[in-house]
Amino acid sequence: MHDNSLPRSHLTQVRGLIKLIRPQQWIKNGFVLAPLVFVGAFLDRHAIGQAFLSMLLFCVASSATYIVNDIKDIERDRRHPKKSKSRPLAAGIVSVHSALMALAVLYAILILGWFIQPAVVQVILVYILLNVAYSFALKHQPVVDIFIIAFGFVLRVYAGAQALMVPVSSWMFVTTLCLALYLAAVKRRQELARSGSEGRDVLQHYTVALVDRYAEMAATGALVFYSMFVMSARPELVVTVPVVLFGLFRYWYVVDKMDGGESPTDALLADTPLLLTVVAWIGACLWVLWPIG
Repeated sequence: MHDNSLPRSHLTQVRGLIKLIRPQQWIKNGFVLAPLVFVGAFLDRHAIGQAFLSMLLFCVASSATYIVNDIKDIERDRRHPKKSKSRPLAAGIVSVHSALMALAVLYAILILGWFIQPAVVQVILVYILLNVAYSFALKHQPVVDIFIIAFGFVLRVYAGAQALMVPVSSWMFVTTLCLALYLAAVKRRQELARSGSEGRDVLQHYTVALVDRYAEMAATGALVFYSMFVMSARPELVVTVPVVLFGLFRYWYVVDKMDGGESPTDALLADTPLLLTVVAWIGACLWVLWPIG
C-alpha cells in the first residue's frame, strides 16, 4: 500500500496558505484601477500595464496585512466559535512558521516592486504601516477603526493615480472615503447584530442604531460627492448616477433582508443584482469615456 498522507498533508497546507492570503478579498483592490478609467487611459497599453501592476502589488500588500493580523489574533481566534474553524492559523491547518515564511515572500515581492514602481510602493508602505497600527492598537478605538478601514480604499485610488502619474480629483477622494465609510459602518453593524460585543472588543462601544446613522450619513455623502464629481469633472457620466443610487439601495437591502454586509466582497459575489449593478456601472463608464476616433 502507498502512504498518501504526506501528499494530502502538503495539499492541505497549500490550500491553507491560499486561504490565509484571502484572494477572494482582492476584489477590493479594483479601486486601484479607478484613475485608469476616469482619466480615459484604458486603451493605453502602457497605462493598463502600470495600473494592473500596481493593483497586483496592492493584492500582495493586503494579503500580507491579513497574515500579520491573523498571527496577532491567533489565540483570540482559537477561542472564537467561527474563526477557530475558518482561519487556517487558528484551526492549525497552517503553522505560524509557514505563515511567517509566506509573509517574507510577500514582503520580498514588494521590495522588488519598489524598483519598478517606487511611487506606488511608497503608498503601499503607508497602507502597511497603517494596518500594522490597526492590528496592534487602532482597531480597539471606536470610530478610528472605521476610518482606518476606509482610508485604505483612499490609498488604493491614490496608488492607482501614482502608477499613471496623473492627478486625481479631490471629489473622487472624498467620494471614495464616504463609500468606504459606508461599507465599514455596515460591516460593524452586521458584526454587532450577529455576535454582539463578543465578536471584537471595539463593538462594545457601538450600538446598531449608532452605526446605522454612520452608514446612512456616509452613503448620502458618497452619492452627493459622486454627483458633484461627475457634474464638475465628468458631466458625461451623469447617466451613472442612478446606477450608483440603485447600488447603494440594493446593498442596504442585502444587509437588512439577506443578512449580508459583514464582508462586502461576499455580499457582492453572493447577490446577482448587486454584482450586475457594479458591472453595469463599469460598462457605462467605459462606454461614456471611450475615446472617439
